[in-house]
Parts: sequence; C-alpha cells; structure tokens
Amino acid sequence: MGGVDRDAHFIRLALREAEKAYAREEVPVGAVLVIDGKVVGRAHNVRESHNDPTGHAETILLRRVAKRLKRWRLNDATLYVTKEPCVMCAGVMVNARLGRVVYGCHDPKGGAQTLFAILSDKRLNHRVALTAGVCEKECAGMLSRFFAARRKKKGDS
Repeated sequence: MGGVDRDAHFIRLALREAEKAYAREEVPVGAVLVIDGKVVGRAHNVRESHNDPTGHAETILLRRVAKRLKRWRLNDATLYVTKEPCVMCAGVMVNARLGRVVYGCHDPKGGAQTLFAILSDKRLNHRVALTAGVCEKECAGMLSRFFAARRKKKGDS
C-alpha cells in the first residue's frame, strides 16, 4: 500500500471513530495513531458526554498512547484525524514531538494550521510534518450532515 493509499486507509479508520462520536451526538471527529504501520490507538470526541473542554479526539488519543507506551515523545508516530486540529490539539502535538499529522478536512474557523500555522511555526521548538485534505469530501460531509441535523433539531424545538 503506497503513501496516498495508506493515508486514505487510516483516515477511513478515523472516520469510523468519528461515526461513534456522531452516534453519541458529539461533534464527529475521530483519530487514529499509527507507529510502524500499526494502529496503536483510536479515539473520538467526548467533550459533550464527559463535560470536558479537552475531550477532543486528538488530545485523548495522544494522552492515552503516551501513558500506555510510558513515553511522551511520539516523534515516530503519525496521527490521522478527520478534521484539522484546533489550537489546543496542535499545541499537544508540538509538545508530544509528534512526527506527522494527516487530516481530512480543513477548519477555516478554528483550524490551528489554517489560522496560525502552529504545526509548522519555526519559532516553536518542534514542527510536525503535515498532510492535509485526505478523504476531504467524506470527512467534511460527515461534519456537514451532523451540523445540519443539529440545526434542524434546534429548529424543531
């Protein structure tokens, strides 16, 4: 499996995690962490169900894997996530010395890379390699369906 195919494969696994969040009425973002071609962890958003402002898929996943591997430096890992990371999650990625992040769709209102270029900012002590737009239509479509349903539900109230 080549680079583009491999990235699409893992983003589709992250989409499965996002579906779990969707089913729980959480913003449907899912993430998968890969080291040496193997999935070492998966997570999805739980901010609403856990009443946790840090309950983003990426942050949960990096915390969980670092604890299990007994190391916080994850420079050999690639994080696959369905939506562009926010500022908080990008900060965690930089602090974890993450090797690479691959994301599905852009977030023009809250994306850390789109708005601030945090993952590639040369002023920081670490930069994270980045690939954007993998399975973008599928990732954006899930978010669009979720928010359309949410708006419709609020309109019915």
